[in-house]
Amino acid sequence: MTIHRSSTNKRLSKLVVHRGIAYLAGQVADDLNASVDAQTKETLAKIDALLQEAGSDKTKILSAQIWLKSMQDAPKMNAIWEEWMPEGQAPARATVGAPLASERHLVEIKVTAAVD
Repeated sequence: MTIHRSSTNKRLSKLVVHRGIAYLAGQVADDLNASVDAQTKETLAKIDALLQEAGSDKTKILSAQIWLKSMQDAPKMNAIWEEWMPEGQAPARATVGAPLASERHLVEIKVTAAVD
């Protein structure tokens, strides 16, 4: 049994691949002074990079979990998500409002994807 872990510290791995499935830890933006739009774009770019490292891409996302500091930001986040996600490739997805790591974190996204 092979398990590949990447960007691992004592608390978590940003990426774990096992039996053809890539599991990503929740991703957040680095620029916490940015709007929810910009934080969402930066977070999705991080997801793209981790999926590429795993040998996958956004068309192979099986499920996504999205946490928003405020559900009032859902329309803005959804507009960025819909622009990013190719037509007909949307995964199973849940979006909830929740307290995040800090007041300045506006969105966190976690995905699971198939690997070729």
